[in-house]
Amino acid sequence: MAATTIFCKNMILRYSAVIILLCVNVVGTQYATASIAFKDVTKKTGITFKHTDGGSGKFYIMETVTAGVALFDYDNDGDIDIYFLNGSALKGAKYKTPPRNALYRNDGNFKFTDVTDESGLGDTGFGLGVAVADYDNDGDLDVYLNNYGPNVLYSNNGDGSFSDVTKKAGVGDGNHVGAGTCFFDMDNDGDLDLYVSKYVTFSYEKNVTITVEGFDAYVNPGAYVFPSDSLYRNNGDGTFTDVSKESGIADHRGSGMGTICADYDNDGDTDVFVANDSMENFLFQNDGKGNFEEVGLLAGTAYDFNGKVLGNMGVDCADYDNDGLLDFYVTSYSQQWATLYKNLGDGMFEDVTFSTGAGKETFSNPTWGTGFADFDNDGDRDIFVAAGHLQPNIEKYSDQMTFNARNELLMNIGDGKFVNITEKAGKGLRVKLSSRGAVFGDLDNDGDIDAVILNTKSKPTILRNDSANNNHWIAINLKGVKSSRDGTGARVKVVTGKLSQIDEIHSGRSYQSHYGRRLHFGLGKHKKIDRIEVKWPSGTVDVLKDISADKLITITEGKNTIK
Repeated sequence: MAATTIFCKNMILRYSAVIILLCVNVVGTQYATASIAFKDVTKKTGITFKHTDGGSGKFYIMETVTAGVALFDYDNDGDIDIYFLNGSALKGAKYKTPPRNALYRNDGNFKFTDVTDESGLGDTGFGLGVAVADYDNDGDLDVYLNNYGPNVLYSNNGDGSFSDVTKKAGVGDGNHVGAGTCFFDMDNDGDLDLYVSKYVTFSYEKNVTITVEGFDAYVNPGAYVFPSDSLYRNNGDGTFTDVSKESGIADHRGSGMGTICADYDNDGDTDVFVANDSMENFLFQNDGKGNFEEVGLLAGTAYDFNGKVLGNMGVDCADYDNDGLLDFYVTSYSQQWATLYKNLGDGMFEDVTFSTGAGKETFSNPTWGTGFADFDNDGDRDIFVAAGHLQPNIEKYSDQMTFNARNELLMNIGDGKFVNITEKAGKGLRVKLSSRGAVFGDLDNDGDIDAVILNTKSKPTILRNDSANNNHWIAINLKGVKSSRDGTGARVKVVTGKLSQIDEIHSGRSYQSHYGRRLHFGLGKHKKIDRIEVKWPSGTVDVLKDISADKLITITEGKNTIK
Protein backbone atom coordinates (compact mmCIF):
# COMPACT_ATOMS: atom_id res chain seq x y z
CA MET A 1 0.00 0.00 0.00
CA ALA A 2 2.81 2.42 0.90
CA ALA A 3 4.60 1.72 -2.38
CA THR A 4 1.35 2.26 -4.30
CA THR A 5 0.78 5.57 -2.52
CA ILE A 6 4.28 6.78 -3.32
CA PHE A 7 3.86 5.71 -6.96
CA CYS A 8 0.58 7.62 -7.25
CA LYS A 9 2.08 10.72 -5.69
CA ASN A 10 5.00 10.59 -8.12
CA MET A 11 2.64 10.22 -11.08
CA ILE A 12 0.59 13.19 -9.89
CA LEU A 13 3.76 15.27 -9.53
CA ARG A 14 4.92 14.34 -13.05
CA TYR A 15 1.55 15.08 -14.66
CA SER A 16 1.36 18.35 -12.72
CA ALA A 17 4.80 19.32 -13.99
CA VAL A 18 3.74 18.60 -17.58
CA ILE A 19 0.55 20.66 -17.18
CA ILE A 20 2.51 23.57 -15.71
CA LEU A 21 5.06 23.35 -18.54
CA LEU A 22 2.25 23.45 -21.11
CA CYS A 23 0.85 26.53 -19.40
CA VAL A 24 4.29 28.18 -19.54
CA ASN A 25 4.42 27.44 -23.28
CA VAL A 26 1.01 29.06 -23.79
CA VAL A 27 2.19 32.11 -21.89
CA GLY A 28 5.26 32.17 -24.12
CA THR A 29 3.14 32.80 -27.21
CA GLN A 30 2.60 36.32 -25.89
CA TYR A 31 6.29 36.98 -26.50
CA ALA A 32 6.39 36.35 -30.24
CA THR A 33 8.58 39.42 -30.66
CA ALA A 34 11.43 39.14 -28.19
CA SER A 35 12.84 42.13 -26.33
CA ILE A 36 16.32 40.58 -26.50
CA ALA A 37 18.36 40.42 -29.70
CA PHE A 38 21.93 39.25 -30.37
CA LYS A 39 24.06 39.80 -33.45
CA ASP A 40 27.06 37.67 -34.37
CA VAL A 41 29.96 40.13 -34.70
CA THR A 42 32.81 37.60 -34.54
CA LYS A 43 34.30 38.58 -37.93
CA LYS A 44 34.29 42.26 -36.99
CA THR A 45 36.26 41.75 -33.77
CA GLY A 46 39.58 40.76 -35.30
CA ILE A 47 39.69 37.65 -33.11
CA THR A 48 41.35 34.79 -35.01
CA PHE A 49 41.64 32.25 -32.19
CA LYS A 50 40.65 28.71 -33.08
CA HIS A 51 40.24 26.00 -30.48
CA THR A 52 41.76 22.53 -30.73
CA ASP A 53 40.91 19.51 -28.60
CA GLY A 54 44.34 17.95 -29.14
CA GLY A 55 42.85 14.75 -30.52
CA SER A 56 44.57 12.15 -32.67
CA GLY A 57 41.65 9.79 -33.22
CA LYS A 58 42.26 7.86 -30.00
CA PHE A 59 39.15 9.25 -28.25
CA TYR A 60 40.85 10.43 -25.06
CA ILE A 61 38.17 11.60 -22.65
CA MET A 62 39.65 15.05 -21.96
CA GLU A 63 39.11 15.99 -25.61
CA THR A 64 35.39 16.24 -24.92
CA VAL A 65 35.56 18.64 -21.99
CA THR A 66 37.96 21.36 -23.13
CA ALA A 67 37.59 24.32 -22.55
CA GLY A 68 36.61 27.40 -20.59
CA VAL A 69 36.95 31.11 -21.34
CA ALA A 70 37.38 34.20 -19.15
CA LEU A 71 36.28 37.83 -19.27
CA PHE A 72 38.28 40.28 -17.13
CA ASP A 73 40.00 43.64 -17.31
CA TYR A 74 43.61 42.49 -17.30
CA ASP A 75 45.13 45.98 -17.78
CA ASN A 76 42.75 48.05 -15.62
CA ASP A 77 41.79 50.33 -18.51
CA GLY A 78 38.05 50.12 -17.92
CA ASP A 79 36.97 47.62 -20.53
CA ILE A 80 36.61 43.85 -20.48
CA ASP A 81 39.19 41.67 -22.23
CA ILE A 82 38.85 38.03 -23.40
CA TYR A 83 41.03 35.05 -22.52
CA PHE A 84 40.49 31.82 -24.44
CA LEU A 85 41.73 28.45 -23.19
CA ASN A 86 42.97 25.89 -25.66
CA GLY A 87 43.81 22.21 -25.82
CA SER A 88 47.25 20.89 -26.67
CA ALA A 89 48.67 17.91 -28.52
CA LEU A 90 47.70 14.65 -26.85
CA LYS A 91 49.58 11.41 -27.52
CA GLY A 92 49.65 10.78 -31.27
CA ALA A 93 48.77 14.35 -32.29
CA LYS A 94 51.23 16.69 -33.97
CA TYR A 95 51.02 20.42 -34.73
CA LYS A 96 53.46 22.59 -36.66
CA THR A 97 52.76 25.36 -34.18
CA PRO A 98 51.87 24.22 -30.64
CA PRO A 99 48.33 25.29 -29.68
CA ARG A 100 48.17 27.79 -26.84
CA ASN A 101 45.78 29.96 -24.89
CA ALA A 102 45.13 33.47 -26.23
CA LEU A 103 44.50 36.86 -24.62
CA TYR A 104 42.71 39.56 -26.60
CA ARG A 105 42.79 43.18 -25.47
CA ASN A 106 39.55 45.11 -25.84
CA ASP A 107 40.21 48.27 -27.86
CA GLY A 108 36.57 49.41 -27.82
CA ASN A 109 33.71 49.15 -30.30
CA PHE A 110 34.13 45.36 -30.53
CA LYS A 111 37.70 45.58 -31.82
CA PHE A 112 40.23 43.29 -30.15
CA THR A 113 44.01 42.89 -30.41
CA ASP A 114 45.91 39.67 -29.74
CA VAL A 115 48.31 40.45 -26.88
CA THR A 116 49.20 36.88 -25.99
CA ASP A 117 52.92 37.29 -26.65
CA GLU A 118 53.45 40.43 -24.60
CA SER A 119 51.17 39.27 -21.78
CA GLY A 120 52.90 35.93 -21.25
CA LEU A 121 49.54 34.16 -20.97
CA GLY A 122 50.07 31.86 -23.96
CA ASP A 123 50.08 28.70 -21.87
CA THR A 124 50.64 25.57 -24.00
CA GLY A 125 49.21 23.13 -21.48
CA PHE A 126 45.92 21.31 -22.05
CA GLY A 127 43.45 23.96 -20.89
CA LEU A 128 40.21 23.05 -19.15
CA GLY A 129 39.15 25.48 -16.40
CA VAL A 130 40.04 29.05 -15.46
CA ALA A 131 39.44 31.47 -12.60
CA VAL A 132 40.52 35.08 -12.20
CA ALA A 133 41.06 37.07 -8.99
CA ASP A 134 43.47 39.35 -7.16
CA TYR A 135 44.87 36.60 -4.95
CA ASP A 136 47.82 38.74 -3.74
CA ASN A 137 45.76 41.90 -3.08
CA ASP A 138 48.03 44.13 -5.15
CA GLY A 139 45.31 45.77 -7.24
CA ASP A 140 45.39 43.72 -10.42
CA LEU A 141 43.82 40.45 -11.52
CA ASP A 142 45.70 37.16 -11.62
CA VAL A 143 44.85 33.97 -13.53
CA TYR A 144 44.69 30.32 -12.47
CA LEU A 145 44.50 27.50 -15.03
CA ASN A 146 43.08 24.08 -14.18
CA ASN A 147 44.66 21.90 -16.88
CA TYR A 148 45.05 18.29 -17.82
CA GLY A 149 48.52 18.00 -16.38
CA PRO A 150 50.11 20.54 -14.05
CA ASN A 151 48.02 23.61 -13.30
CA VAL A 152 49.41 27.13 -13.60
CA LEU A 153 49.07 30.32 -11.55
CA TYR A 154 49.94 33.54 -13.36
CA SER A 155 50.58 36.65 -11.28
CA ASN A 156 49.73 39.98 -12.92
CA ASN A 157 52.79 42.25 -12.96
CA GLY A 158 50.67 45.38 -13.30
CA ASP A 159 52.18 46.38 -16.64
CA GLY A 160 50.13 44.15 -18.94
CA SER A 161 52.34 41.11 -18.42
CA PHE A 162 52.06 38.00 -16.24
CA SER A 163 54.57 35.74 -14.50
CA ASP A 164 54.26 32.03 -13.79
CA VAL A 165 54.42 31.75 -9.97
CA THR A 166 53.00 28.23 -9.67
CA LYS A 167 56.03 26.69 -8.01
CA LYS A 168 56.39 29.47 -5.46
CA ALA A 169 52.68 29.46 -4.69
CA GLY A 170 52.50 25.67 -4.41
CA VAL A 171 49.32 25.18 -6.46
CA GLY A 172 50.45 22.95 -9.37
CA ASP A 173 48.03 20.29 -8.07
CA GLY A 174 49.58 17.22 -9.67
CA ASN A 175 48.70 15.55 -12.95
CA HIS A 176 44.91 15.29 -13.22
CA VAL A 177 42.19 16.01 -15.74
CA GLY A 178 41.05 19.38 -14.48
CA ALA A 179 37.65 21.05 -14.47
CA GLY A 180 36.14 24.14 -12.87
CA THR A 181 38.10 26.20 -10.37
CA CYS A 182 37.30 29.16 -8.10
CA PHE A 183 38.94 31.71 -5.86
CA PHE A 184 37.00 32.54 -2.69
CA ASP A 185 37.66 33.64 0.89
CA MET A 186 36.74 30.50 2.81
CA ASP A 187 37.63 31.89 6.26
CA ASN A 188 36.88 35.61 5.74
CA ASP A 189 40.46 36.62 6.58
CA GLY A 190 40.81 39.05 3.68
CA ASP A 191 42.76 36.94 1.21
CA LEU A 192 41.49 34.54 -1.41
CA ASP A 193 41.77 30.78 -1.15
CA LEU A 194 41.57 28.40 -4.10
CA TYR A 195 39.20 25.53 -4.91
CA VAL A 196 40.38 23.15 -7.65
CA SER A 197 37.91 20.63 -9.04
CA LYS A 198 38.97 17.47 -10.87
CA TYR A 199 37.22 15.30 -13.46
CA VAL A 200 38.86 11.85 -13.70
CA THR A 201 42.18 10.14 -13.09
CA PHE A 202 43.59 9.34 -16.54
CA SER A 203 46.60 7.65 -18.07
CA TYR A 204 47.30 6.80 -21.70
CA GLU A 205 47.95 3.20 -20.69
CA LYS A 206 44.43 2.88 -19.27
CA ASN A 207 42.57 4.79 -21.98
CA VAL A 208 39.07 3.37 -22.48
CA THR A 209 37.11 3.60 -25.74
CA ILE A 210 33.77 2.21 -26.89
CA THR A 211 31.76 1.82 -30.06
CA VAL A 212 28.12 2.70 -30.58
CA GLU A 213 26.46 0.86 -33.44
CA GLY A 214 29.89 0.27 -34.94
CA PHE A 215 31.13 3.85 -34.58
CA ASP A 216 33.90 4.99 -32.24
CA ALA A 217 32.69 7.04 -29.28
CA TYR A 218 33.89 8.61 -26.05
CA VAL A 219 33.16 6.79 -22.80
CA ASN A 220 31.22 7.98 -19.79
CA PRO A 221 33.53 9.28 -17.01
CA GLY A 222 32.40 6.33 -14.89
CA ALA A 223 34.93 4.23 -16.80
CA TYR A 224 37.65 5.96 -14.79
CA VAL A 225 38.49 6.51 -11.13
CA PHE A 226 37.08 9.72 -9.67
CA PRO A 227 39.56 11.83 -7.69
CA SER A 228 38.83 14.18 -4.80
CA ASP A 229 39.06 17.92 -5.32
CA SER A 230 41.69 20.17 -3.77
CA LEU A 231 41.42 23.19 -1.49
CA TYR A 232 44.31 25.59 -0.94
CA ARG A 233 44.40 28.14 1.89
CA ASN A 234 46.05 31.46 1.06
CA ASN A 235 48.90 32.13 3.50
CA GLY A 236 48.93 35.86 2.71
CA ASP A 237 52.53 35.85 1.52
CA GLY A 238 52.07 34.63 -2.05
CA THR A 239 51.99 30.97 -1.04
CA PHE A 240 49.20 28.48 -0.41
CA THR A 241 48.79 25.44 1.85
CA ASP A 242 46.86 22.34 0.78
CA VAL A 243 44.05 21.94 3.33
CA SER A 244 41.97 19.44 1.37
CA LYS A 245 42.02 16.80 4.12
CA GLU A 246 41.47 18.93 7.21
CA SER A 247 38.72 20.97 5.52
CA GLY A 248 36.69 17.86 4.66
CA ILE A 249 36.92 18.33 0.90
CA ALA A 250 39.14 15.28 0.36
CA ASP A 251 36.53 12.99 1.92
CA HIS A 252 34.51 13.10 -1.30
CA ARG A 253 35.47 11.81 -4.73
CA GLY A 254 33.68 13.19 -7.76
CA SER A 255 33.71 13.92 -11.48
CA GLY A 256 33.75 17.70 -11.21
CA MET A 257 32.89 19.93 -14.14
CA GLY A 258 31.50 23.43 -13.53
CA THR A 259 32.10 24.93 -10.07
CA ILE A 260 30.86 28.06 -8.30
CA CYS A 261 31.31 29.50 -4.80
CA ALA A 262 28.40 31.39 -3.23
CA ASP A 263 26.73 32.06 0.11
CA TYR A 264 23.58 30.07 -0.62
CA ASP A 265 22.40 29.95 3.02
CA ASN A 266 22.92 33.64 3.80
CA ASP A 267 25.08 32.97 6.87
CA GLY A 268 27.93 35.27 5.88
CA ASP A 269 30.42 32.71 4.57
CA THR A 270 30.99 31.25 1.12
CA ASP A 271 29.94 27.72 0.19
CA VAL A 272 30.92 25.59 -2.84
CA PHE A 273 28.72 23.96 -5.50
CA VAL A 274 30.34 21.37 -7.78
CA ALA A 275 28.42 20.06 -10.81
CA ASN A 276 29.50 16.42 -11.16
CA ASP A 277 29.19 14.44 -14.37
CA SER A 278 27.14 11.22 -14.11
CA MET A 279 26.96 11.28 -10.32
CA GLU A 280 25.36 13.43 -7.64
CA ASN A 281 26.33 17.10 -7.36
CA PHE A 282 28.28 18.31 -4.33
CA LEU A 283 27.15 21.22 -2.16
CA PHE A 284 29.82 21.98 0.43
CA GLN A 285 28.45 24.02 3.31
CA ASN A 286 31.04 26.24 4.99
CA ASP A 287 31.06 26.57 8.79
CA GLY A 288 32.70 29.99 8.51
CA LYS A 289 36.14 28.73 9.42
CA GLY A 290 36.91 26.89 6.22
CA ASN A 291 35.54 23.50 7.28
CA PHE A 292 33.05 21.94 4.89
CA GLU A 293 30.18 19.46 5.12
CA GLU A 294 28.77 17.95 1.93
CA VAL A 295 24.98 18.52 2.10
CA GLY A 296 23.84 18.12 -1.52
CA LEU A 297 21.47 15.23 -0.80
CA LEU A 298 19.90 16.93 2.22
CA ALA A 299 19.66 20.28 0.43
CA GLY A 300 18.02 18.81 -2.68
CA THR A 301 20.71 19.73 -5.23
CA ALA A 302 22.37 16.33 -5.64
CA TYR A 303 19.78 14.91 -8.07
CA ASP A 304 16.91 16.10 -10.22
CA PHE A 305 13.26 16.03 -9.11
CA ASN A 306 12.99 12.38 -10.17
CA GLY A 307 15.92 11.48 -7.94
CA LYS A 308 18.08 10.77 -10.98
CA VAL A 309 21.78 11.36 -11.53
CA LEU A 310 22.52 13.69 -14.45
CA GLY A 311 25.56 14.25 -16.63
CA ASN A 312 26.06 17.72 -15.18
CA MET A 313 28.29 20.21 -16.96
CA GLY A 314 28.11 23.91 -16.02
CA VAL A 315 26.59 25.83 -13.12
CA ASP A 316 25.65 29.41 -12.36
CA CYS A 317 23.76 31.04 -9.53
CA ALA A 318 21.60 34.15 -9.18
CA ASP A 319 18.38 35.29 -7.61
CA TYR A 320 16.15 34.63 -10.61
CA ASP A 321 12.88 35.46 -8.80
CA ASN A 322 14.17 38.43 -6.73
CA ASP A 323 13.28 36.90 -3.36
CA GLY A 324 16.68 37.61 -1.82
CA LEU A 325 18.01 34.05 -2.18
CA LEU A 326 20.58 32.65 -4.60
CA ASP A 327 19.32 29.86 -6.88
CA PHE A 328 21.37 27.40 -8.99
CA TYR A 329 21.07 26.49 -12.67
CA VAL A 330 22.92 23.37 -13.85
CA THR A 331 23.41 22.18 -17.45
CA SER A 332 23.61 18.51 -18.37
CA TYR A 333 24.08 15.80 -21.03
CA SER A 334 21.88 14.88 -24.00
CA GLN A 335 18.41 13.48 -23.34
CA GLN A 336 18.45 15.34 -20.02
CA TRP A 337 17.05 18.73 -19.08
CA ALA A 338 19.17 21.48 -17.60
CA THR A 339 17.98 21.96 -14.03
CA LEU A 340 16.86 25.00 -12.05
CA TYR A 341 17.12 24.61 -8.27
CA LYS A 342 15.05 27.20 -6.40
CA ASN A 343 16.38 28.26 -3.00
CA LEU A 344 13.61 27.84 -0.42
CA GLY A 345 15.45 29.83 2.26
CA ASP A 346 15.83 27.10 4.86
CA GLY A 347 18.91 25.42 3.47
CA MET A 348 16.72 23.49 1.03
CA PHE A 349 16.22 23.65 -2.73
CA GLU A 350 13.42 22.55 -5.03
CA ASP A 351 13.82 21.44 -8.64
CA VAL A 352 11.47 23.86 -10.44
CA THR A 353 12.69 23.19 -13.97
CA PHE A 354 9.29 22.23 -15.34
CA SER A 355 7.08 24.59 -13.36
CA THR A 356 9.19 27.58 -14.47
CA GLY A 357 9.92 26.56 -18.07
CA ALA A 358 13.65 26.85 -17.36
CA GLY A 359 14.46 23.62 -19.16
CA LYS A 360 12.69 24.40 -22.41
CA GLU A 361 14.67 23.16 -25.46
CA THR A 362 17.60 21.88 -23.36
CA PHE A 363 16.79 18.17 -23.71
CA SER A 364 18.14 17.00 -27.07
CA ASN A 365 21.83 17.91 -27.02
CA PRO A 366 24.37 18.31 -24.21
CA THR A 367 24.38 21.77 -22.60
CA TRP A 368 27.55 23.33 -21.26
CA GLY A 369 28.29 26.97 -20.48
CA THR A 370 25.47 28.93 -18.88
CA GLY A 371 24.77 32.21 -17.19
CA PHE A 372 22.09 34.25 -15.47
CA ALA A 373 22.12 37.78 -16.88
CA ASP A 374 19.57 40.54 -17.35
CA PHE A 375 19.97 40.85 -21.11
CA ASP A 376 17.02 43.24 -21.54
CA ASN A 377 17.65 45.32 -18.38
CA ASP A 378 14.10 44.79 -17.14
CA GLY A 379 15.07 43.89 -13.57
CA ASP A 380 15.23 40.10 -13.66
CA ARG A 381 17.77 37.51 -14.76
CA ASP A 382 17.46 35.64 -18.04
CA ILE A 383 19.32 32.38 -18.79
CA PHE A 384 21.74 31.69 -21.64
CA VAL A 385 22.61 28.05 -22.41
CA ALA A 386 25.47 26.91 -24.67
CA ALA A 387 24.91 23.59 -26.46
CA GLY A 388 26.61 21.06 -28.69
CA HIS A 389 27.42 17.37 -28.70
CA LEU A 390 30.70 15.73 -27.74
CA GLN A 391 30.35 12.58 -29.86
CA PRO A 392 31.71 13.37 -33.37
CA ASN A 393 29.79 10.43 -34.89
CA ILE A 394 26.48 11.19 -33.18
CA GLU A 395 24.62 11.96 -36.42
CA LYS A 396 25.56 8.54 -37.84
CA TYR A 397 23.52 6.70 -35.21
CA SER A 398 20.98 9.26 -33.97
CA ASP A 399 18.29 11.18 -35.82
CA GLN A 400 17.53 13.35 -32.77
CA MET A 401 20.97 14.78 -31.94
CA THR A 402 23.60 16.74 -33.85
CA PHE A 403 27.24 17.55 -33.13
CA ASN A 404 26.72 21.24 -33.90
CA ALA A 405 23.72 22.86 -32.26
CA ARG A 406 22.31 26.30 -31.63
CA ASN A 407 22.57 27.89 -28.22
CA GLU A 408 19.39 28.68 -26.26
CA LEU A 409 18.05 31.84 -24.63
CA LEU A 410 15.42 31.70 -21.89
CA MET A 411 13.81 35.04 -21.13
CA ASN A 412 12.60 35.71 -17.60
CA ILE A 413 9.05 37.07 -17.91
CA GLY A 414 9.07 38.48 -14.40
CA ASP A 415 6.83 36.13 -12.45
CA GLY A 416 9.25 33.28 -11.83
CA LYS A 417 8.69 31.86 -15.30
CA PHE A 418 10.90 31.57 -18.38
CA VAL A 419 10.08 31.52 -22.08
CA ASN A 420 12.47 30.20 -24.71
CA ILE A 421 12.86 33.04 -27.23
CA THR A 422 15.81 31.68 -29.21
CA GLU A 423 13.93 31.80 -32.52
CA LYS A 424 13.08 35.48 -32.02
CA ALA A 425 16.31 36.73 -30.42
CA GLY A 426 18.31 37.71 -33.49
CA LYS A 427 20.59 36.07 -36.03
CA GLY A 428 23.31 35.62 -33.44
CA LEU A 429 21.42 32.68 -32.00
CA ARG A 430 21.22 30.92 -35.35
CA VAL A 431 24.90 30.00 -35.15
CA LYS A 432 25.32 26.23 -34.89
CA LEU A 433 28.60 24.93 -33.47
CA SER A 434 29.56 22.64 -30.60
CA SER A 435 29.93 25.06 -27.72
CA ARG A 436 31.62 24.67 -24.34
CA GLY A 437 32.52 27.70 -22.20
CA ALA A 438 30.19 30.72 -22.25
CA VAL A 439 30.72 34.08 -20.53
CA PHE A 440 28.81 37.35 -20.31
CA GLY A 441 29.73 41.01 -19.90
CA ASP A 442 29.29 44.50 -21.34
CA LEU A 443 32.08 44.39 -23.92
CA ASP A 444 31.35 47.79 -25.48
CA ASN A 445 30.32 49.64 -22.29
CA ASP A 446 26.92 50.57 -23.74
CA GLY A 447 24.86 49.32 -20.82
CA ASP A 448 23.80 45.86 -21.93
CA ILE A 449 25.31 42.40 -21.56
CA ASP A 450 27.04 40.71 -24.50
CA ALA A 451 28.18 37.08 -24.81
CA VAL A 452 31.33 35.16 -25.74
CA ILE A 453 31.17 31.43 -26.47
CA LEU A 454 34.12 29.09 -26.91
CA ASN A 455 33.35 26.40 -29.50
CA THR A 456 35.30 23.17 -29.56
CA LYS A 457 37.51 22.67 -32.62
CA SER A 458 36.31 25.95 -34.09
CA LYS A 459 36.45 29.72 -33.77
CA PRO A 460 34.55 31.39 -30.92
CA THR A 461 31.25 33.22 -31.24
CA ILE A 462 31.07 36.86 -30.13
CA LEU A 463 27.50 38.09 -29.70
CA ARG A 464 26.68 41.78 -29.43
CA ASN A 465 23.52 42.64 -27.52
CA ASP A 466 21.37 44.75 -29.85
CA SER A 467 18.22 44.66 -27.72
CA ALA A 468 15.97 47.62 -28.43
CA ASN A 469 14.43 49.05 -25.27
CA ASN A 470 14.59 52.14 -23.09
CA ASN A 471 15.38 50.31 -19.87
CA HIS A 472 17.98 51.62 -17.45
CA TRP A 473 20.87 49.94 -15.67
CA ILE A 474 23.69 50.31 -13.17
CA ALA A 475 27.13 48.63 -13.21
CA ILE A 476 29.19 48.29 -10.05
CA ASN A 477 32.88 47.66 -9.38
CA LEU A 478 33.97 46.85 -5.85
CA LYS A 479 37.24 47.66 -4.12
CA GLY A 480 37.91 45.82 -0.87
CA VAL A 481 40.03 47.10 2.01
CA LYS A 482 39.58 44.68 4.90
CA SER A 483 38.10 42.15 2.49
CA SER A 484 39.96 40.90 -0.58
CA ARG A 485 40.98 43.77 -2.83
CA ASP A 486 38.77 42.68 -5.73
CA GLY A 487 35.64 42.18 -3.61
CA THR A 488 35.21 38.46 -4.33
CA GLY A 489 32.38 37.11 -2.18
CA ALA A 490 30.81 40.50 -1.49
CA ARG A 491 27.03 40.69 -1.84
CA VAL A 492 25.30 43.72 -3.36
CA LYS A 493 21.63 44.64 -3.00
CA VAL A 494 20.09 47.22 -5.33
CA VAL A 495 16.69 48.62 -4.35
CA THR A 496 14.55 50.77 -6.62
CA GLY A 497 10.93 51.23 -5.57
CA LYS A 498 9.44 47.76 -5.16
CA LEU A 499 12.26 46.17 -7.16
CA SER A 500 14.96 44.59 -4.99
CA GLN A 501 17.85 42.63 -6.52
CA ILE A 502 20.95 40.90 -5.16
CA ASP A 503 24.15 39.59 -6.68
CA GLU A 504 27.58 38.41 -5.56
CA ILE A 505 31.04 38.63 -7.06
CA HIS A 506 32.16 35.15 -8.10
CA SER A 507 35.58 34.02 -9.28
CA GLY A 508 34.96 31.00 -11.52
CA ARG A 509 31.53 29.92 -12.79
CA SER A 510 29.56 28.68 -15.83
CA TYR A 511 31.34 25.81 -17.57
CA GLN A 512 34.96 25.94 -16.33
CA SER A 513 34.93 29.68 -17.05
CA HIS A 514 35.04 33.10 -15.42
CA TYR A 515 33.07 36.33 -15.82
CA GLY A 516 30.99 38.89 -13.96
CA ARG A 517 33.46 40.74 -11.74
CA ARG A 518 31.67 43.93 -12.75
CA LEU A 519 28.14 43.50 -11.39
CA HIS A 520 25.31 44.57 -13.69
CA PHE A 521 21.73 45.30 -12.66
CA GLY A 522 18.87 46.09 -15.01
CA LEU A 523 16.48 48.69 -13.61
CA GLY A 524 13.54 48.68 -16.01
CA LYS A 525 12.10 52.19 -16.34
CA HIS A 526 13.68 53.46 -13.12
CA LYS A 527 16.10 56.35 -13.66
CA LYS A 528 17.29 56.45 -10.06
CA ILE A 529 18.27 53.86 -7.46
CA ASP A 530 16.93 54.32 -3.94
CA ARG A 531 19.58 52.28 -2.16
CA ILE A 532 22.67 50.20 -2.83
CA GLU A 533 23.87 48.00 0.03
CA VAL A 534 27.18 46.12 -0.01
CA LYS A 535 27.88 43.38 2.52
CA TRP A 536 31.58 42.61 2.48
CA PRO A 537 33.11 39.29 3.60
CA SER A 538 34.79 41.18 6.46
CA GLY A 539 31.36 42.06 7.89
CA THR A 540 31.55 45.70 6.82
CA VAL A 541 28.33 47.08 5.32
CA ASP A 542 28.32 50.08 2.97
CA VAL A 543 25.17 51.92 1.89
CA LEU A 544 24.69 54.48 -0.89
CA LYS A 545 21.42 56.30 -1.55
CA ASP A 546 19.81 58.17 -4.44
CA ILE A 547 22.14 57.10 -7.23
CA SER A 548 21.33 57.99 -10.82
CA ALA A 549 21.16 55.15 -13.34
CA ASP A 550 23.02 54.31 -16.56
CA LYS A 551 26.59 54.47 -15.35
CA LEU A 552 29.45 52.46 -13.87
CA ILE A 553 30.32 53.23 -10.25
CA THR A 554 33.06 52.00 -7.92
CA ILE A 555 32.30 51.32 -4.26
CA THR A 556 35.23 51.15 -1.84
CA GLU A 557 34.86 49.18 1.36
CA GLY A 558 34.35 51.40 4.40
CA LYS A 559 33.70 54.65 2.52
CA ASN A 560 29.94 54.55 3.07
CA THR A 561 29.74 52.38 6.18
CA ILE A 562 26.63 52.01 8.34
CA LYS A 563 27.45 53.21 11.87
